Amino acid sequence: MFGLAGFLAIASLIPALALARPATRAAAAVNPYTGITHGALATPAQLFLSPVYSAEVTAAAANIADPTQQANALSVAQIPLSSVPLLSQYLGNASAMQQSSGQEVLVQIVIYDLPDRDCAAAASNGEFSISDNGQANYFNYINQIVTIIQQFPDVHIIAVIEPDSLANMVTNLSVEKCANAASTYKACITYAVQQLNSVGVSMYLDAGHAGWLGWPANLAPAAQLFSELYLNASSPEFLRGLATNVANYNALNASTPDPITQGNANYDEWLYIQALSPLLTQNGFPAHFIVDQGRAGVQNIRQQWGDWCNVKGAGFGIQPTTDTGSELIDSIVWVKPPGECDGTSNTSSPRYDSHCGLADADQPAPEAGTWFQEYFATLVANANPALS
Repeated sequence: MFGLAGFLAIASLIPALALARPATRAAAAVNPYTGITHGALATPAQLFLSPVYSAEVTAAAANIADPTQQANALSVAQIPLSSVPLLSQYLGNASAMQQSSGQEVLVQIVIYDLPDRDCAAAASNGEFSISDNGQANYFNYINQIVTIIQQFPDVHIIAVIEPDSLANMVTNLSVEKCANAASTYKACITYAVQQLNSVGVSMYLDAGHAGWLGWPANLAPAAQLFSELYLNASSPEFLRGLATNVANYNALNASTPDPITQGNANYDEWLYIQALSPLLTQNGFPAHFIVDQGRAGVQNIRQQWGDWCNVKGAGFGIQPTTDTGSELIDSIVWVKPPGECDGTSNTSSPRYDSHCGLADADQPAPEAGTWFQEYFATLVANANPALS
């Protein structure tokens, strides 16, 4: 479970207008993190910092007693995150920054509000239900986002589309809720891609991680599914590729296989990407990736590869960079805001998931999406490479 609340949809359906983006916008053939044509903007682009996350980090750092660790914690406030809950305000700020500095500002967002979300999880923190007008509500949610984006045609947006969703369509169709949600998931994601493409948003579909779709038996079905969605959306020019390891703990390059990965030769994200990319190309899908390393600094800390909830001993991983060492990987990113809780350990909570009560899950833990101070302090102390 990803653990972030999506944008709130409003009641009325507003049609999305296909307002053209500026001709300088980078299409899928160009890495949106590095290949932007700047036009009148004179300097390289920068990534927009989430004021909400920066404020959370600043407040959290003040509660760390050790001066060195406190300084290290404050440096995390300068990390660009891919979650933007106040989209209109942030796009307005980004536009104003561009106008005053002449430097293009990239805004990263997460699209995360599918009806019957987290279909294979023990608990879901989604707000839409398929049985209660969920698909129409989701279309409306996307329309609201597109309407806001249209107001700021000068701002380049990069979106991660629906973490923890399509991977379920590869591995969890034996779960009744996932089987029942399959056609709705596909329809909603296709709609989101088409509408966001119409306003020039660079997009990466979520592709799970090495321990989910990286198993040899899952690679070909995954590539076929991503290709199906791409073609159903009429091969959108701004769909750049896939996002992996979102909110997870896998290393980009593991020095040795974690014992929990036994049986899977693709035991880290780089091996997974190498195995998946040729199959994507064969199926006509653009094989480009971004990889979340926000909590991947420490390995060999999980009892099972599927353990995802506030895993004990985790540390901040590689900071966002386009120096990835691979033409396949556009950028290292931090998508899940490290320090925000994955899920509560309170068994009486309606949102309790049993993964959050496992022996390798940090406890006691607050509700999903709320700040988890002790966990944040651990991420700072265990950061690899070290923060400075």
